[in-house]
Amino acid sequence: MGLTATRTRPAAPRREVPKSRGGRPTKSAAIERDQRLIEVATRLFLDRGFDATSLDAVAEAARVSKPTVYARYGDKRGLFAAVLRREIERWLAPLSAAAEMQLGSSSNISAEQRLVEIGREMLTFTCGPDAMAFSRMMTSQAINFPDIAKLGKEEGWLKAVATTARFFDHLMAQGALDVEDTTIAAEVFLDVVVGHTHRMATFGMPTEIKSAEKRMRAAIRLFLAGALGPADRVQDAAKGARRRRPTR
Repeated sequence: MGLTATRTRPAAPRREVPKSRGGRPTKSAAIERDQRLIEVATRLFLDRGFDATSLDAVAEAARVSKPTVYARYGDKRGLFAAVLRREIERWLAPLSAAAEMQLGSSSNISAEQRLVEIGREMLTFTCGPDAMAFSRMMTSQAINFPDIAKLGKEEGWLKAVATTARFFDHLMAQGALDVEDTTIAAEVFLDVVVGHTHRMATFGMPTEIKSAEKRMRAAIRLFLAGALGPADRVQDAAKGARRRRPTR
């Protein structure tokens, strides 16, 4: 049983595009046309995969002329990049909303509980079926199209890290968190909280929401406590190891 149910994307409505007096679509009509193209392309990429989806098929399904699609996106890679950018924005929206909500929450709520709420949202959108499908496509195309991988990193990973780091800055200001670098802390947090579950979902392994949340809570406690404890304990342990090292 997956973390989320598969979304059924409705077919694009058949609409005539209003034209301006010069024969070109009006600005609002052009925006609507582009939105329809992206919706249709998203559905086809999810249903058929990257290789089996063509610009001609997208144009036909969206009831738009082929020259319009080619002029707007250049090639299939450009269209896929546009689809991926829009999907990443959707995936990041819950994380941003959860972070903003926790920023405004009472300081009486523990840092652990705040991170659990954010972690729950992250599990939902990063391990959903659509996110997994696009993750696989992006991974398979990354070698041939490095700019696709760059887009995923800059628009997805780095923005998620930045959003989480800002939240950590807030916790630092409240005295609820003490780390040297909130950006590095955000990267570690994202890895330990959803990294494993996301990888398993990418491999097609079914994930139970209860077991995923249990692991997420344990990872957050580990993150907050630190694997070896405070820095002074780490230093003491290192000194003790040196003292116990046998001499030759």
